[in-house]
Amino acid sequence: MQQDSFDSQIISILPQLKMQAMALTRNWSEAEDLVQEAICNALIARHSFTMGTNFPAWMYRIVRNRFISNLRKKKETVTLDSITDQHLSTQSHNDDYLVLKELIKAAGFLSEEQREALMMIALDGLSYEELAKMTNCAVGTAKSRVFRARRQLEILLAEKSIPH
Repeated sequence: MQQDSFDSQIISILPQLKMQAMALTRNWSEAEDLVQEAICNALIARHSFTMGTNFPAWMYRIVRNRFISNLRKKKETVTLDSITDQHLSTQSHNDDYLVLKELIKAAGFLSEEQREALMMIALDGLSYEELAKMTNCAVGTAKSRVFRARRQLEILLAEKSIPH
């Protein structure tokens, strides 16, 4: 594989990697660190990537594995409480801001698999087939994770049963 092609693929997938990292860490600073570590790992292991295979899936796997390794080192979980107002898309105190804040809080109660699947579908715009490949699961499993995540968010937000 040519170096230019490999480098351009890394550059083009950066926004998706950042969203995946955010879904995993729920902290912008940690997400950026995770992406940086994953890119370093990918550059070191570039010889192991087979040209013509699914580059995004390869990179998503590296991000996920790096995240798991970091968790094992820390022995603690990251909470949504670490997200500050600056990380939200708007600073105004309108209804959209409040809804977004409640949505982020509710997402914290989803399982890691459900939250990651929902983010990859809703924010990254991936198809269920792409999600299944990137998370190494069956398409039906990917659909089920997204469905359960949406259902759980719907219940939490409708009943206002999110603990404060």
